[in-house]
Amino acid sequence: MRLVALFAGALALSGCEAATAPVASESATPALAPVAEIEAAMSDSAEGWNTGDMDRFLAIYSDAPETSFVGSGGLLRGVAAMEERYREAYDWSQSDPAERGVLSFETEDVRMLGPDHVLYIGRYILTYPDDREPATGFTSLVFEDVDGEWKIIADHSS
Repeated sequence: MRLVALFAGALALSGCEAATAPVASESATPALAPVAEIEAAMSDSAEGWNTGDMDRFLAIYSDAPETSFVGSGGLLRGVAAMEERYREAYDWSQSDPAERGVLSFETEDVRMLGPDHVLYIGRYILTYPDDREPATGFTSLVFEDVDGEWKIIADHSS
């Protein structure tokens, strides 16, 4: 009899718990990824590359010292290290992108990782005015909302 009473009490409590559980609301719905904002920032960064404006190209990255870039050469931290890498690997001596290539991005996927973080997966494409084959590969970028602007905090490009 005691077992039946315990079971009935547990059943009654589980019914009360379910009845008082919060109902999903619009505020509980995951935020939509800010695709247009991120793609606009990517386009502006590419325009910096294409006009030979290193500062504009790198403005998409967070200034935080732990901001990371991973490529074939390994892990770099901080925008200054990234700038050094790009200056060594590409010709920035003139605004004409003939040697650097013309940069563009194709979005593959954008998704929220939390309220302030977004994962962007895309393809970068460097085209050249001569007959060289385009250089292309994938990039995975983690963006963080920094004072209302989406900034890259982690970049893995291959």
